Amino acid sequence: MWRRAARVLAATGLAAGLAACAGMNAGADTGPLAGSAWVLAELPGRAPVPGTTVTLAFDATAAAGTDGCNRYTAPYTQAGERLDIDGRAAATLMACPTEVMEQARAYLAALARVGGFRRDATGLALVAADGELLARFTAQPVGLAGTTWRVTGYNNGRQAVVSVLAGSELTLAFGDDGRAAGSAGCNRWSAPYTTGTGTVAFGVAGSTKRFCAEPAGVMEQEQAFLAALGTVATARREGDRLELRTAAGALAVALALAP
Repeated sequence: MWRRAARVLAATGLAAGLAACAGMNAGADTGPLAGSAWVLAELPGRAPVPGTTVTLAFDATAAAGTDGCNRYTAPYTQAGERLDIDGRAAATLMACPTEVMEQARAYLAALARVGGFRRDATGLALVAADGELLARFTAQPVGLAGTTWRVTGYNNGRQAVVSVLAGSELTLAFGDDGRAAGSAGCNRWSAPYTTGTGTVAFGVAGSTKRFCAEPAGVMEQEQAFLAALGTVATARREGDRLELRTAAGALAVALALAP
């Protein structure tokens, strides 16, 4: 009787394991993850903390992104639908609100348990070796054409990234025609732009010729912002955030997706 029960349990466990594997394989795209980028939609039973963006991008050897507070990177290996992400992720050390830090810990812990993935038209799911769902993602939009952004910070030309003056607004809209335009805080501006894989460059910007006295310093801000655009060489989009950087990697303009 004991042996029969043991055989039943073993068979049940084997069936469950096969079902988990079958579920992981059914309709899945098991091609290389390298070059793909994703935004967290949920950890099991919880949506991301409002106001945070958690991302995951794969290059040839590393998985990287933001955990909602800090940037992280970790080596990974993939063999078909099997995926292993090194649990010893390197990360920056910023402090964030308790709720955000707890989410970051849960997310990184989930990455360390990954044993496989499912990818289909709905997005990407990371699963444990037994098929348990660990995290679900939607595809990260990568194109800039047709998007509009609000500037949250810019390089002032004195080796500092500063916030936008209260009472002013800097915007950047990427047109489908290869031209970018927006508000420079006082005047409207426009410039040609070109993009490639992870790159963007702006041509000489032209603007209207108004003078604004308020808020104080708005004209200096305008000049510094347009000068910063001229130094841009790369773009990194993560969720509703966009970083434009110089060829040397310095942050030139930080932006948030406009509603």
